[in-house]
Amino acid sequence: MKATAPSGGAPFNHTPARARGGLVHVVVDTPKGSANKIKFDVDLQAFKLSRVLPLGAHFPFDFGFIPGTVADDGDALDVILIVNVPSFVGCLMKARLIGVVTAEQREQRRTIRNDRLIAVPVTPVNKPKVRRIDDLPTQQLDELESFFINYNKLQGRQFSPLGRRGPEAAERLLRAGIQRAQGETLARSR
Repeated sequence: MKATAPSGGAPFNHTPARARGGLVHVVVDTPKGSANKIKFDVDLQAFKLSRVLPLGAHFPFDFGFIPGTVADDGDALDVILIVNVPSFVGCLMKARLIGVVTAEQREQRRTIRNDRLIAVPVTPVNKPKVRRIDDLPTQQLDELESFFINYNKLQGRQFSPLGRRGPEAAERLLRAGIQRAQGETLARSR
């Protein structure tokens, strides 16, 4: 497991992936509008600067991870939170998964799946109107995919969107990510 995977590290090792009411917990690592990509480092137990995007580039929405999960790339499941205003690094939100942009990421000769779950924050007084990825404007999704294509290109990787799926597909990825994390926890305890 990579040192940046937060699935088993404090302070998030007691934060379950699932929240009540069919929601998930999301920890924001990079707020909307930031040109600084932040990651949680398990070994250091701190958020740290991962990279600085080039002039003019910034994250279009809050970007984070679901604690207690492991994706195919060894990190926790990635989540884009569709928000109008940025939150802050380390902010824990309850969110509704509305879909996923499925994608492959190629670096050197290695190709992995690197899907991007899409969610909307939920609070007792802020009930989102968006329930499915199809509720978002197509142009917004096109721009989001373009951001990840260019973001990865700057790092010498090829990011290839494969499709857009609804909340059912996002839920399947969540279940698989939770199972992977539980398997790693079990393996470490032996």
